Amino acid sequence: MIADLQQLEKDALAELDSARTADAVQAVRTKYLGRKGLLTGLLRNIASVPPEEKPLFGKRCNEVKERLEAGIAAVQDRQAQAQKEDVLAREKIDVTLPGRGIRPGRVHPITQIRREICDVFAAFGFSVVEGPEVELDYYNFEALNIPKDHPARDMQDTFYISDNMVLRTHTSPVQVRIMEKVQPPVRILSPGRVYRPDSDVSHTPMFHQIEGLLVDRGVSFADLKGILSAFLKKVFGEDTVLRFRPSFFPFTEPSAEVDIRCVMCAGKGCRVCGQSGWLEILGSGMVDPAVFQNVGYDPEVYTGFAFGLGLERIAMLKYGISDIRLLFENDIRFLRQF
Repeated sequence: MIADLQQLEKDALAELDSARTADAVQAVRTKYLGRKGLLTGLLRNIASVPPEEKPLFGKRCNEVKERLEAGIAAVQDRQAQAQKEDVLAREKIDVTLPGRGIRPGRVHPITQIRREICDVFAAFGFSVVEGPEVELDYYNFEALNIPKDHPARDMQDTFYISDNMVLRTHTSPVQVRIMEKVQPPVRILSPGRVYRPDSDVSHTPMFHQIEGLLVDRGVSFADLKGILSAFLKKVFGEDTVLRFRPSFFPFTEPSAEVDIRCVMCAGKGCRVCGQSGWLEILGSGMVDPAVFQNVGYDPEVYTGFAFGLGLERIAMLKYGISDIRLLFENDIRFLRQF
C-alpha cells in the first residue's frame, strides 16, 4: 500500500506539472483529492492495511495530501500571476505616444435652421417665446377659431391625451397665450416641437415648426408680404423667386401659402417639385377677427398677420436632403456634413 501511495504521488505531481490551464489543474485536484479521488479511495481502504502498518500509512497519506494541495496552490498562484502579467502587457499604455484628438461635434441641421430663422426675425424686431407641448384643446383649436365640429380639425390629425388635452399640432397656441397676457404691439416668434400621427419619407410624428405673429395698429397684407419676402431671400438667397397663393386657414383671413421657385431644378420641373417648378414653403395670413375677440383684442383697432413653417422642410430644401428620416437617425456620417 505504501508503494501504491508513492506511485500515486509521483503520478499526481507529474500531471500537475504538465497542467497549463486552470481547468487542467482543477481536473488534477478532482482526480486525486475529490470525494471519489484516487487518494481518497486509498484512505477509505485503510481497513485492509495490516494493523502494524496503519499508523505509518495514515501519516503518509496525510503528507501526500498536504504536498498535493500545496503543489496545486502554487501552480494556481503562478497561473494567476501569469494571467495578470498578460493582461497588463496587452492593456499597457505607451505614455510617449501622441494624444488622440477629440473630434468636435456638429450643430444639427434643424438647430442651424432654427437659429438662422430666429436671427433673421430678430433683426425685424421679433422676440422668441415658447410654450407647453402638452396643450389644452382650447388653446390648440378653439381659441384659434377651430371649434370641435369644425372640418379644419381634419387638416391636423391629433394625438389626444384626453378629451380636453392634446399633444400640440402647431405652435400657434403659444401666440394665443401671449396675446392673453400682453397688449399690442406684439411681435413674436414661437419655435418648438409639434406632433401629428403621420410617418413617411417626408413626414414624422414629431417635427419642428416656427410660427410668427405681428399685431399692431394699421398692419396690412403688404407688411406680411414684405417681411416674408425679405425673410425667404435671407434664407435661400437674394435671387429667390417667390409667389403668394390664396389659401385657407381657420385662424387667418385672408390666407396665403408662399411658394419659392424649386431650388433643385431652378423652376424647370423635377421629382421634388412634382414637375411644377414651385415648392411650398409656408402658410400665412391676416389674423381672423374671431381670434382677436377670443383674447380680448379689439379687431376694429388692431390688425395683424401670422405665419408658420416647418423647419424640417426648410432644412431639406436648403441642404438637399431627400429623406426626412435622416434628420432623426443620428448617423454621425450624416451629421458631420453640417
